[in-house]
Amino acid sequence: MRPMTPEDLWKLRRVGQPEPLPGGEAAVVPITQYDAAENRGRTRLHLVTAAGESRPLTREDADSTAPAVDATGRRVAFIRKSGEDDPGRLCVMRLDGGEAQCLTAFPLGAVAPRWLPDGSALLVWSPVYRDHPDLEATRAERDARKQAKVKARVTEDRIYRYWNRWLTGGDVHHLFRVDVATGETTDLTPGWTRLIDFEEAGAGYDVSPDGRQVAFHALAVDPPYGDLRFGVYTLDLNGGASALVDPEGPPSQRRPRYSPDGAALLYGVQYDWPDFYADRIRLVRLDLGSGERTTLTEDWDRSPTGWEFTPDGAQIVFAAEDHARCSLFAVPVAGGEPQMLARGGWLHGPRPVSDGRVWCRVESLTRPAEVAIVAADRLEVVGHHNDDLLAALDMGATEDVRFPGAEGREIQMWVTYPPGFDPGRRWPLVHNIHGGPHGVSGDQWHWRWNAQVFAAAGYVVAAVNFHGSSSWSNEFARGIQGAWGDKPTADVLAATDHLLGRGFIDPDHMAIAGGSYGGYLVAWLIGQTDRFRAAICHAGVTNLLGQYATDVTHGRRAAFGGEPWDDLEAVRRWSPTDALAAAATPTLVIHGEQDYRVVVTQGLELYGILKAKGVEARLVYYPDEGHWILKPQNSLHWYGEFLGWLERYLGRPIPKPE
Repeated sequence: MRPMTPEDLWKLRRVGQPEPLPGGEAAVVPITQYDAAENRGRTRLHLVTAAGESRPLTREDADSTAPAVDATGRRVAFIRKSGEDDPGRLCVMRLDGGEAQCLTAFPLGAVAPRWLPDGSALLVWSPVYRDHPDLEATRAERDARKQAKVKARVTEDRIYRYWNRWLTGGDVHHLFRVDVATGETTDLTPGWTRLIDFEEAGAGYDVSPDGRQVAFHALAVDPPYGDLRFGVYTLDLNGGASALVDPEGPPSQRRPRYSPDGAALLYGVQYDWPDFYADRIRLVRLDLGSGERTTLTEDWDRSPTGWEFTPDGAQIVFAAEDHARCSLFAVPVAGGEPQMLARGGWLHGPRPVSDGRVWCRVESLTRPAEVAIVAADRLEVVGHHNDDLLAALDMGATEDVRFPGAEGREIQMWVTYPPGFDPGRRWPLVHNIHGGPHGVSGDQWHWRWNAQVFAAAGYVVAAVNFHGSSSWSNEFARGIQGAWGDKPTADVLAATDHLLGRGFIDPDHMAIAGGSYGGYLVAWLIGQTDRFRAAICHAGVTNLLGQYATDVTHGRRAAFGGEPWDDLEAVRRWSPTDALAAAATPTLVIHGEQDYRVVVTQGLELYGILKAKGVEARLVYYPDEGHWILKPQNSLHWYGEFLGWLERYLGRPIPKPE
């Protein structure tokens, strides 16, 4: 066995969400295999049985994604793309063999197919242009835009970009019905003009058991988006306008699911969104007959995700973060205290089936995601798509560590040790600081910031879940609002002291690294202390005032402690580039041009200040990447720069002096 390398990450198969057959004997699973030399990946659908067998269903020369299994368990619908310029086609194939039948090609692609219960047709979301909503008119407009000489983008909207894409094209998703026998396509939302979601359109919708209605979440406001609200809508498939189920309800209502008897609608709400985007999610059950709403998890201080009814309608199964793990829970349909079904690691994407089992994915700090089944409180990994590759790799041990942090509160961190770790030696330390800030360093596999790759290079890797992290209480996450650099700084420094006290960390060879908010904390720390020998700031927020160039500016007053026109000093109080007078730590600054969440000038400003001060600094700029480094060869380059900077300043482990 040998330590893991960045190249190994791109050889491992990436296992997607299993979609089980109704009886639970097997599931259709998208699995992506990358070719780093070709700088691309291909996703194929596989049929994975409960006994652990796996066979490919779709061609290897095309991408096949978004599987949807019909009610009989005999057919699967999916989206096929034959190349980068192919927007994608809706296809159907039998699970017992045969070629796929491609039904229709939408000019701007399609997402999230769903079967009608009788199997006669499929529903799918596809973008059309607001001013050219007919499919053929959209196709003609698309072709005209490709030939246009002027590429200017013009807007008066408050939100006009999102993560790495522009929202100024005037396209909105419509819901279409596609007849399986004829391919005939019908627009079910011909007058719809609002965005379904800024992120993954169509992920939050469901078809009623009788096939007469759909429920979906969408923006409940029109441009220019001075306010942000998401609502749950219902739409009669036999004609009629869509309608909000709770127009005066919470500002975030998402992911509706019909009960198996069609009598109720389940969805999640957040009360303080977007001023506090990590506000915990409550599950609400709406009785469609009486209109009565019941909040099922009001007294539970965790956030459900991925909720689904069990087929008998008696329970609701979901995943939820808890103390830096993600576990599966179930709650009775009438409400009550959620009960744990299986403990992570990191369990997600539950899909309950009629025999009482729950298909899902499981991963950890030592293994990438794989297909699993929970039955009778027992978790069984049934996928083996990476077993051969992982057998050759020596993974470092991980430890769940607790220590007193800011204000004496218990703080958790994950520590990943190098393979062959010897506590009798002194080791360099690397802090891997998570983003958010309301995120978590969990017991989960990370493709872009992989703790095993860092540890394999000879470093003890600490991932601190500082104040503000999710998977603890709402109060714990909310506790850094208006003071981003305060308690998290104390927590990271306390973690450093705790590890130094255990005797195996070399105090002269320590580094801090982080991305997004993690980059913020790196930039803040180098202005507060010189105890770290090196720093790495990826896509880091370095100037709070400059974050008004970000994609979503709602909620800044709460996060920053004020608005610049009301209280500029409150904003500048915790702004890293306003506090770099004492900065002396050699810093690697990494940023992508297409990052619209933390704009590229944030990284350039930090780099410029450090160079002007005479601090050792290196800039790595990716013109074709956004907030995340996603292309295989760029990723390998990123890992090379990251590990090269650490070795330059920390070197390799040295023997502990006698």
